[in-house]
Amino acid sequence: MASYLQIENISKSYGPKILFENIGFNINEGDKIALIAPNGTGKTTLMRILAGKDKSDSGGRITFLKQIRIAFLEQEYDYDPESTIFNQIMSSSKEFTSRLDDDGLFEYERRVQRILTDFGMNSAQKMSELSGGEVKRVALTQMLATEADFLIMDEPTNHLDIDAIEYLEASLKRSRCTLFMVTHDRYFLDRVCNTVMEMDHGAIYVYRGDYANYLEKRQERIDNYNAETDKVRNVLRRELEWIHATPCARSGKAKYRINAFHDLKDRAEQVYTSKQISIAPDLGVASRLGTKIINCKDVSFSYDGRCYLDHFTYNFQRYEKVGIVGRNGVGKSTFINLLMGADTGTGILSGVIDRGESLKIGYYNQKGITFDEDQTVLETVNDTRLLNQFLFPHDMLNNKIARLSGGEKRRLYLLTILMQQPNLLILDEPTNDLDIVTLNILEEYLLGYQGSLIIVSHDRHFLDRLVDHLFVFCGEGVVKDFIGGYSEYRSFIKDYEAQQRKDAREAEAREKAAAAKSAPVTEAPAKKRKLSWKEQRELETLEADMASLGAEKEELEAKMSAGGMDYAEVQKVTDRYAEVKDLLDEKELRWLELSVD
Repeated sequence: MASYLQIENISKSYGPKILFENIGFNINEGDKIALIAPNGTGKTTLMRILAGKDKSDSGGRITFLKQIRIAFLEQEYDYDPESTIFNQIMSSSKEFTSRLDDDGLFEYERRVQRILTDFGMNSAQKMSELSGGEVKRVALTQMLATEADFLIMDEPTNHLDIDAIEYLEASLKRSRCTLFMVTHDRYFLDRVCNTVMEMDHGAIYVYRGDYANYLEKRQERIDNYNAETDKVRNVLRRELEWIHATPCARSGKAKYRINAFHDLKDRAEQVYTSKQISIAPDLGVASRLGTKIINCKDVSFSYDGRCYLDHFTYNFQRYEKVGIVGRNGVGKSTFINLLMGADTGTGILSGVIDRGESLKIGYYNQKGITFDEDQTVLETVNDTRLLNQFLFPHDMLNNKIARLSGGEKRRLYLLTILMQQPNLLILDEPTNDLDIVTLNILEEYLLGYQGSLIIVSHDRHFLDRLVDHLFVFCGEGVVKDFIGGYSEYRSFIKDYEAQQRKDAREAEAREKAAAAKSAPVTEAPAKKRKLSWKEQRELETLEADMASLGAEKEELEAKMSAGGMDYAEVQKVTDRYAEVKDLLDEKELRWLELSVD
């Protein structure tokens, strides 16, 4: 198996803060690796060093296998606002296309157009007209169309809607490429990657398997390390007794033992502590919430000739947790702005939006807020207890905001929202730029949150854990209410689409049969064709298979109705259910063909 990338002894620090020091690792052909680390520990910096846009402080070596094609996806995509999507991709990929002959260039352009179509993008649209999620689709199209051997991606799902994430997920699962990426999306990680790489306390640890396996093995590593520390402390205690009891022995041959004592002392102090966010109890207490939250009656909104909400009626309830999903640009953030009473500009609004008198909204905007970059962390949030709980230790309190990573700024912003103790918390894409550790603890906090919650998110795991029901924005102002989490919704949609395909096939078969019967007869109608021996055996096999698949389908339906399964079991059952339905449809159609003949 070829080694695609070898990294040896690279380091990076900013002032006194060391991100990583003399780290090294190897990536082999076929590896699909997710890099996990808390915000501010250097994930993006490492990616930029690999892309040649930053340098290691200590020199070191970064060696890519010769003649492999490499493609990088950074978090931010540079583009010309006046360029069309297609022209932007072609101008940004000149380094790649310059090596292609005419046939190769034609094939690349064809792939670009196909992927843009799959992403629901119009290649003639101007870049200035795109949302953040649409810009990310353009960047991904440029990368995927290269069909590179080795993909290096920094948060590829940020700003994407769920449809785009699932398309990207399927593409990467099918691809034989080697992959190294930073992601906070746990479902995406599990479905795409075969390895988790952790950057922890400046060191690299590799775990083969999925995210659950990583959590288990990581805890084993920490437990083993701390157990070894306990052993060292026991030895240190005996050595300390020797030091105190035999002062005369501190010379000659005993010097080595004194030196070893100091080494033991250093090691004994190295207790592994895993940084965690512990949300203060008072943050979970919302302001008093009345019976009226927000009541919407026959609300419509259009802007620039486009309908974003069409006769929407709903009364939000106390303590309910609702998720909002839909494609980029379909109006999710617009809906939030309407609920909050934001200025609609030249948009046309009708209907009634009635807000409760005791309503206190905490709004986490996906665009964030503008901090004073010259202020320190402590000047921004003057509460050391809460800052420590949100992974801002004492040595970071005097850091200026300008020195924080994007994820650290997001975490600080989240803290400023929660400190207000709102009774309606609106989170617009809260998972972007937050690391997995922060997301896990945030989920635990929100599960116990004593108020109403509205979440706009593309993070399927986040939605599955938190929401009671979904508002699905379908476009043209249509909003559908679905009871359940996102995985339940996707399972429902797959079943519905499979049934639609089955109905269409059966209708087509009936139409063909009816047309054959009503066709003018010029001679005596032919007798029904007798099946060949092979076709007769196939018909019998089909009937047996249909009975078996029908029984399995009923069994799977019973399991899904019973509940009590964990996520992995639910996913396995729903995937198999979709397979069984498709197989049953195919066999029923073939049985119908043989029977009609």
